[in-house]
Amino acid sequence: MKLIRFGEVGKELPGVQVDGRNYDVSGFGEDYNEHFFKNDGLNRLSAYIKSNQLKEISKEVRLGCPLCRPSKIVCIGLNYTDHAKETNAPIPAEPIIFMKATTALSGPFDDIVIPKNSVKTDWEVELAVVIGKKASYVTEDSAMDYVAGYVLHNDVSEREFQLERGGTWDKGKGCDTFAPIGPFFATRDEFQDPHNLRLWLKLNGEVMQDGNTSNLIFNIPYLVAYTSQFMTLLPGDIISTGTPAGVGLGFKPPLYLKEGDVVELGIDGLGTSKQRLVNYSA
Repeated sequence: MKLIRFGEVGKELPGVQVDGRNYDVSGFGEDYNEHFFKNDGLNRLSAYIKSNQLKEISKEVRLGCPLCRPSKIVCIGLNYTDHAKETNAPIPAEPIIFMKATTALSGPFDDIVIPKNSVKTDWEVELAVVIGKKASYVTEDSAMDYVAGYVLHNDVSEREFQLERGGTWDKGKGCDTFAPIGPFFATRDEFQDPHNLRLWLKLNGEVMQDGNTSNLIFNIPYLVAYTSQFMTLLPGDIISTGTPAGVGLGFKPPLYLKEGDVVELGIDGLGTSKQRLVNYSA
């Protein structure tokens, strides 16, 4: 099953995608939030879809983030060997965890706003995992039982804020519009193997990143179990699993985003998204 949310910013309604067409399920009466995932929402929604005639949504209607603001977005840094090497960083012995502000969430085709005073805004295509039930101190063997599904995520980053402004990566990761997610959330059963998915990103039509989740240093079960040792993961929470080589920081000289640039990205089974860069204005 594939879930979408559609409509104006801040007024999104729940929907589903079936055979490439989008449908309104606002009559179901719930948004895709912690309560939905916690209370068997996926199965209840499936039953609703089977027993109701759904209204198709025009392709012209804006798509928002397919998840109603989760309690947290957990990100994993340097989780592909080639990306660690291009940034001259050592291969991590354990997952590097940082947080991304939920206020950074935006739709898959919304503009990315280059922050005020930014000079090093960068891109990162990532596979993100969505948690389906409360997870605390889970084992690696059981970790996949806590995964509801997956989304496409552009982990937009401001490298000066992240690396040159006194420590902690978070300040370069949580700017407004820095987490375009979607176009849809896909349930776990849509994938035979999430560890063999191509992920790619283009800048102005030119391929910058072209990787595969088979090259993750720490795989999904390990990341879910590991993260749950340090914080309770709630239903609807996101773990973004890292990016392969090809980010702007890794070029010599580095290449950063500017107003008018267009990034397009995709992952096998999770569709594509596209964002235009605009400068901040008050």
